[in-house]
Amino acid sequence: MRAEIDLPLLVDRASSQALAVQVGDQLRDAMRSGALKEGERLPSTRALAGLLGVSRTVVVDAYQQLYAEGWLDGRHGSGTFVASSGDCMITQRESPGQEGYHRRTARSRTANPQVGGDAPEVLHDHAKGGEAGVGVVDLRPGRPWVGAYDVAAWRRAWRSAGDVPPADRRDMRGHLPLRELLADHLRRTRAVPTSPANVMVTQGTGHGLDLIAATLVRPGARAGVEEPGWRVARNVLAARGAEIVPCPVDDQGVIVEALPDDLEVLYTTPAHQFPVGGRLPIPRRERLLAWARRTGALIVEDDYDAEFRYDVGPLPALHGLDPARVVLLGTLSKSLSPDVGLGWLVAPEPMLDMIARRRHELADSVPGPVQAAVTTLLAKGDLDRHLRRMRREYARRRAAIVEALGPLVCGDTAGLHVLIELPEHVVPGLVRRAEERGVLLDTLERHHHGPPRVHGLVLGYGSASLAEVRRGCAVIGELLSPAGH
Repeated sequence: MRAEIDLPLLVDRASSQALAVQVGDQLRDAMRSGALKEGERLPSTRALAGLLGVSRTVVVDAYQQLYAEGWLDGRHGSGTFVASSGDCMITQRESPGQEGYHRRTARSRTANPQVGGDAPEVLHDHAKGGEAGVGVVDLRPGRPWVGAYDVAAWRRAWRSAGDVPPADRRDMRGHLPLRELLADHLRRTRAVPTSPANVMVTQGTGHGLDLIAATLVRPGARAGVEEPGWRVARNVLAARGAEIVPCPVDDQGVIVEALPDDLEVLYTTPAHQFPVGGRLPIPRRERLLAWARRTGALIVEDDYDAEFRYDVGPLPALHGLDPARVVLLGTLSKSLSPDVGLGWLVAPEPMLDMIARRRHELADSVPGPVQAAVTTLLAKGDLDRHLRRMRREYARRRAAIVEALGPLVCGDTAGLHVLIELPEHVVPGLVRRAEERGVLLDTLERHHHGPPRVHGLVLGYGSASLAEVRRGCAVIGELLSPAGH
């Protein structure tokens, strides 16, 4: 049985150091020294705030920071505990860039909601499938963590799907109850004021893009795709007869001034550019929309991992700024699992009518039981709770990468991957030697349509555990050190 510990903590209001930082530093020191041992229970945020004579927000901020670093573990209805050594940081010294990281993450509450507030009582942990073998650390991007989920919620969703009788026809837009819930989800999470009449249920982002291309993109049309960018988008548009036009990006996203005026469609990832990682700032979003209005181009906005962001507030979706000019694509493949095979497309109703008719001609739809199960996950709040848990978990992994690789890390404010920009000649040997040591890496070169303009690694931390992320980063750090060359 895990006991609750009572520690003599002090705060100095005359100090220039923030109170939350003082509390966090003293707790961290206690865990490093062994004064706080694995499994010991910390006082609740309310109780500790009362003991110290500070606001509860101070303690919440301190606990959130320690949770993001991996020192604490939370369970719904049980409290906050010192994490096991397999999860917490056990090194006795901080890396050179760690203090700066503390300052950045202390500002964010969206990345690390209150510790212990949402974890289910029963989680399922199973072996990961895929190409990586036993003992191999897979830091390639594109996959979420599916090793832990709420078994009760998952089973309840599929039982409820079994209670829905089979239909004798398919709604090309998707089940109305699901579209109503998705519209509410988008309003709450992405500030997109839409209605069920503007939402279509798809099989995911790639499928939604294909429906758009099959309906609206004529053979020979010039279609812009970010460079570097998502290869699937290029493949989908090219398969429908479009001429692919690479559109350069920088560390903030697509470069509006470099867009040609004869594009009929532009595919873009403004929330977290893949793979460079930029977030398109508001002024550039406004310039992009002005370009689209002037040229008549359709913008396809891929919102693939917008639910996950760190140290930064949400930026409005392009679709919310101009629903008539932007089609919004979303998916559960990153927030839940690609195995669910469900996403959404948001567009003006006349355009959605055209896509629905084309979809009927292609005999295309999402299976009814899948829609029914996701409807239950949304209606019961299970998906929201899962997202909150995963934001905390991904924040811990992202923190481990930033701590280990420091100034090399770019594009880390959102999503499930970061960019490590490196000289061109370093990358092939680094990838080869890392694989020899059991760490699989992805290169930035692979995501270019033409000759690579930028070189480096695209590190994904969605499908690797916290311990695996730390091990993989340690290998990368060693190979990049003077001794590793």
